[in-house]
Amino acid sequence: MVAAFLALRLYSVLGKRGGHEQPLPRAAEDRVPAPAMPRPVDAAPEVREPAVRPFEGAAESGLRTIVQAEPGFDVARFVEGAKGAYRMVLEAFWRGDEQALRTLVTDDVFASFSQAIADRREAGHVLDNRLVTIERAMISAASVQNGEARITVRFDADIAAVTRDAEGQVIAGSTSDAIETHDVWTFVRTVRSSDPNWLLADTDEA
Repeated sequence: MVAAFLALRLYSVLGKRGGHEQPLPRAAEDRVPAPAMPRPVDAAPEVREPAVRPFEGAAESGLRTIVQAEPGFDVARFVEGAKGAYRMVLEAFWRGDEQALRTLVTDDVFASFSQAIADRREAGHVLDNRLVTIERAMISAASVQNGEARITVRFDADIAAVTRDAEGQVIAGSTSDAIETHDVWTFVRTVRSSDPNWLLADTDEA
């Protein structure tokens, strides 16, 4: 039941575009007013400029490719969902919830997380971490290869990190000071798949 709830939660934050979100901004040279007329079915999807661009310039071409491959995709909604996924994955890893992680990450990432959790348990350590705030989430790269969409997001966040021993004593970190962190995560999803979930496929530090 927990896994099903988390899967549904991930879909709600990394799902498809709703009725009011703005799609990927189009290049300035494309924003020429034109008479209203029916658009052919095979025409490229229209994109408009959001108030704040949630992606770096280098990612724009790849995001356009994703929008063309799956017109229901919405950039701003994805970024908000990625923030939610960032929190969900971190919190599941910190508490050693492998069942929750299984629904959020690919097999390779799960294997790495699972080994780290096992090592932590063997050492008798407990993580008492807290995500204080996500200062920024910005798409840095995007692509579609062999029917798989890949989006890389850089997260700038503040995390209060504390490690305790089996007796609950603090052996590393601070309960009062937050650490500035910079993570680069890549999410993947099969284009036009019946499964709406994006999975974490790679993690790195910026």
